[in-house]
Amino acid sequence: MKKATGALQEKAAPKSRKTASTPVQTLAIDIGGTGTKASVLDEAGNMISDRARTDTPDPCSPDVMLATIEQLVKQLPEYHRVSVGFPGVVRKGRIYSAHNLGEELWYGFNLGEALERQLKRPVRVANDADMQGLGAIRGEGVEMVITLGTGFGSSLFEDGHIAPHLELAHHPFRNGETYEEQLGIRALEEVGKKRWNRRLLRAIKALRGLTCYDRLFIGGGNAKHIKFELPPEIETVPNTLGMIGGIWLWRDRSHPNT
Repeated sequence: MKKATGALQEKAAPKSRKTASTPVQTLAIDIGGTGTKASVLDEAGNMISDRARTDTPDPCSPDVMLATIEQLVKQLPEYHRVSVGFPGVVRKGRIYSAHNLGEELWYGFNLGEALERQLKRPVRVANDADMQGLGAIRGEGVEMVITLGTGFGSSLFEDGHIAPHLELAHHPFRNGETYEEQLGIRALEEVGKKRWNRRLLRAIKALRGLTCYDRLFIGGGNAKHIKFELPPEIETVPNTLGMIGGIWLWRDRSHPNT
């Protein structure tokens, strides 16, 4: 199965503590608006530890999140590098939006550098939907990933190459509201599963027209509430891919489909 590389950080990072004979293990962290999860992956991307999870604090400043991650990591085995999925726009480890965590608290914060100092390991950070997409895609044609959770995440790939991240969640969708306002967790709780499913079906049709995707993958904790039949080119994917995709942030960028 073909896979893709993620948007990699350019700056030098701390060296991980390993010998030439030590298998490289990756700490994968999936930060969500509701919950934050972590696990350790082997070189093939398989989880070698149970997933550790804790509620995401509210409010959640960078310092609070760093302390939360520190406590999660104590439950996990040794690792040599770190991949982080974050619910917002990320560029070279720096946060530019964090709608469900606090925009003003996070804007401009370099999460990559802060975690490198805290964990003493090299760190790469990507948007959480992008990271889940890296674990889901097949590397052929135009592939889109959406995540249905606290908010609405999205990522887009062509032949295994990740596109510049777009915050489609906050783009107008219907009735003067955005995709996130119509399909996030608050909307699901307010309107119920039946109306939420009708909205999702309409969103899928809109996204098909927008991107002309060949395949669509739907993840996130609320994907389990989908009640309509999906066509062959659309499938749901497990939430664990939000961490498993972290292994692909470390693939050689010169071989994007290996």
